[in-house]
Amino acid sequence: MPSDLEGSIEPKRHDDLTGPGTVSFFMTAAASWLGSIRGTSLTRIFSPWPSTAGGSQPERLRPTAYLDGLRGFAAFLVYWHHHELWAHVPPQVSSLESAFGFDGLHYFATLPGIRNFFHGGHFAVAVFYVISGYVLSVKPLSLIQAGEQAKVADNLGSALFRRWLRLYIPLICSTFVYMTIVHALDLKVDGIPRKSSYLQAAWDFYAEVKNFTFIFHNGNLLSYNLHLWSIPYEFKGSIVTYTGLIAFSRCGKNARLWCEAGLVFYFLYIVDGWYCALFAAGMLLSDLDQLAAKDELPSFFAHFRPYKKAIFYAMLTIAMFLGGCPVHSVEITYLRKNPGWYLLSFLKPQAVFDFKWFFLFWAAVLFVAATRHILWLKHFFETPFCQYLGRVSFSLYLVHGPVLSTVGERLYAAVGWPKASRLNNIPGWVDVFPLPTSGPLGLEIAFLAPHLILLPVTFYVAEVVTRAFDEPSVRFPQWLYKTATASARPARLPA
Repeated sequence: MPSDLEGSIEPKRHDDLTGPGTVSFFMTAAASWLGSIRGTSLTRIFSPWPSTAGGSQPERLRPTAYLDGLRGFAAFLVYWHHHELWAHVPPQVSSLESAFGFDGLHYFATLPGIRNFFHGGHFAVAVFYVISGYVLSVKPLSLIQAGEQAKVADNLGSALFRRWLRLYIPLICSTFVYMTIVHALDLKVDGIPRKSSYLQAAWDFYAEVKNFTFIFHNGNLLSYNLHLWSIPYEFKGSIVTYTGLIAFSRCGKNARLWCEAGLVFYFLYIVDGWYCALFAAGMLLSDLDQLAAKDELPSFFAHFRPYKKAIFYAMLTIAMFLGGCPVHSVEITYLRKNPGWYLLSFLKPQAVFDFKWFFLFWAAVLFVAATRHILWLKHFFETPFCQYLGRVSFSLYLVHGPVLSTVGERLYAAVGWPKASRLNNIPGWVDVFPLPTSGPLGLEIAFLAPHLILLPVTFYVAEVVTRAFDEPSVRFPQWLYKTATASARPARLPA
């Protein structure tokens, strides 16, 4: 998921665009958007090689680089999760979504901890939200702790101004291109009804998008990319984070920490606001980490210093187990039938409807908190591969569904995975090159072989979307905010 830390890419200042003139503001904004992608030539956009912005010299990792890598690896887990469910048939899906030993079935892919690498998409989404709450809070909290109240207001005003544009410009652009390709090529995609004309398809797309991007609209999905259900929650959680930071900005250290913890408790135990609780927990972790770096933690934490290593490894172990929460049903009776989850099921608060988000809350918070203090794990997420995944993570999240439902659907049909919709929509692809579907669940030859094509195609499309839409969506809102506030006096919080 994108964060404001990605906003380190500063736009070039074009005085001819930002100065006074007769050109309307909206034309100026459009010109700036074109300017933001002007330096991104078509050759670079469609190049198959990852971009090397900043020259050939390796960039120095910032303190939160491990969170970028973690976000990228989590995005890859979402990719893998959706492919596992898409390819396999219902009996196999129910096993993938249940614990090791459920209904007497014992698969390697469902072992505690291991199952996160096969079915860790929901765990990954929870991690996204904790990371977002953390990184959105880093700069404001540093200003709050330094007593820079006016700068807090300016920072949060800029962040709030840019957030909707940052989230939804890449989503709208990439999904619009996908809709156009589906209609232009007359592709049969499961779940997407065929339209009578392109204009009808474009209008229906507009009707969906306008509701989907409205923060107070609930239960809306994009038919062209159902996997993007989490983006509105990302925006709502961002608003909770910014609001909390403003509300607590004048509190003392201990009072602020208690208020942040109280916000987590409210959203998790009083109301069914699990995603808000994840953002608030990220904000709390960010506050604690900054205080720890300055050796200003409340004295209470000093009692745990001798056991620090054991505590963080225990947190990691608990997180890996809870991250594999069974999800095949929302009924609590189902959870109690899963080995190892009977007693844990009684911990679910009354307020939470879907029990998995309660357990995934604790899994994600504990995992993010532990990663910083377990060096080998932190270094793994700082590796070039994870950093690359972090750079394209938002685009990977945006495009993996369309690639799966078009290219993936046809490849899985070709290698022999049975599905009624494939016989109806793409009969010519069924069993073109059948491969063995037997073997370890989730690791069958017929499942792994298509990824020789799907992985490079998905990463290539994600790279193109990153260059064409994601990077400009960072620069353009920054330019727009600077233009809109060019003559304004610095904002101040009320005394």
